[in-house]
Amino acid sequence: MRPGPGSLGPFDPGFADLPKDLPIFPLTNALLLPGGRLPLNIFEKRYLAMVRAALLRPDRLIGMVQPMEPGADKVLPADVGAADYRPPVHDIGCAGRIVSFEETPDGRYQIVLSGLIRFRIAEELPSDRQGFRRVVPDWTSFSHDMAEHEFQLADRPRFLSVVQEYLKTRQARLDWKGIEEVADDDLVIAMAQMSPLEPEEKQSLLECADLDAVAEMMTAMFEVHSATDGEHRLH
Repeated sequence: MRPGPGSLGPFDPGFADLPKDLPIFPLTNALLLPGGRLPLNIFEKRYLAMVRAALLRPDRLIGMVQPMEPGADKVLPADVGAADYRPPVHDIGCAGRIVSFEETPDGRYQIVLSGLIRFRIAEELPSDRQGFRRVVPDWTSFSHDMAEHEFQLADRPRFLSVVQEYLKTRQARLDWKGIEEVADDDLVIAMAQMSPLEPEEKQSLLECADLDAVAEMMTAMFEVHSATDGEHRLH
């Protein structure tokens, strides 16, 4: 899925150097794709510990996954402690490397993850003693995420038109100034990650074979939503 030549940075691990275990961050509606960037505001104690642990690793990787039940990451059952709460998650996620880190005066971490490669959860390990979850990732199905290749939208004007209509029906704003200068790969990744799609729809985009499939599926989703929202406004 990785677009464009020279996409792997000098600090990115090679495929053979990917870790055998990975901390995961379950977060509803948070989509990270290979080649994308995801800013995160970390404040919960166990995830502050997760970030500190990731920063000590050579790869600095964190696995982003979505709970099977949207919102399960935000609702803690009354009879379960935070350290013991492990809601089921989708088995496919995306590993991102911490490329930016900042502490805040009120005790939060503001980080940015750079999407590197997707993974399938082969096994969930016991939680770290500080409460964050860890898995054994299977990278083998997604080695192509780290391969370099050119990507070009089949019909960029149509894609932009569909995006514009979808965002208008959702009353979402996008700064279109300079959008013509944005490369096709960056455009598709940004729209997938930033758009107000449902969690299951974003999971479907994550599981697409490549960026061409992401663009095709996202276009279809946008068209369906635009038509449905338009019908609702007529009634």
